[in-house]
Amino acid sequence: MRTLYADAHTVRNGERCALLFDEDAQLDERGAMAAAQKPITSVWTRPARERKQPSLSREQIVAEAVLLLDADGIEALSMRKLGTRLGAGATSLYRHVANKDELIELVVDEVYGELQLPETADPAGWRTSVAAGARSLRAMALRHPWVGPVLGQVGLVHLGPNVMRMTERMLAQFETAGFPAEESEQALSALISYVIGTAISEAAYLAMIARSGMTEREWVAGLLPAVDDATHDLPRLHRGAAAHRDKDPEQVRENTFTYGLERVLDGLQSRIDVKG
Repeated sequence: MRTLYADAHTVRNGERCALLFDEDAQLDERGAMAAAQKPITSVWTRPARERKQPSLSREQIVAEAVLLLDADGIEALSMRKLGTRLGAGATSLYRHVANKDELIELVVDEVYGELQLPETADPAGWRTSVAAGARSLRAMALRHPWVGPVLGQVGLVHLGPNVMRMTERMLAQFETAGFPAEESEQALSALISYVIGTAISEAAYLAMIARSGMTEREWVAGLLPAVDDATHDLPRLHRGAAAHRDKDPEQVRENTFTYGLERVLDGLQSRIDVKG
């Protein structure tokens, strides 16, 4: 549209507009060249550095980083603290990992390697397979509650080998179900958005309970009097709270996740039915 706009005014205004157009074109060209020359920063886009300290490997660094994150959370992660846990200086770590951002890319891909997805070549079995993959993803995100919040920070996490393998296998299940290739990606995106969104909320809730020093049952039981008071004049909420009073809160969370997952899969199934 810029070219069409400039050409129309050149006919009317002559050299002045032509000169402006030339200047814009030069600026655009220089901007494009600068963008092309700027490398994409990611652990997956550069060659692995040679190992100069045989006693320490990238695999050891990543494994210890996952343990640190599980124990203390993302706020506690630093190259210095990680080096201390490994009995090495931060400088030694930088021989294997360029910076903290790269380390986060690596630990995210590491925990994605825990996912399980039973594959099937039967179109009738796609839903069972995909549901199992979704449950595995949720379980991983709850085991490692730091992973959900950092996903938005990982620019090229999809280039990690574990993430790519799992994505490939999930896409294969959607294609087995009858989705065309482009829609398979959209279907997978919808599913992952539901699972990760739910898991982030669950992980935050469980972290809050853990800080209290109580079990989930104890925490919920202690909250019930306040819930009763707060919902006294809100009959629907009051009935809902009463219905859950004697239930296992973990099972309530499980049932809630299952309901949402089944509705997502119902929506995806409807797309197959329409195309079928």
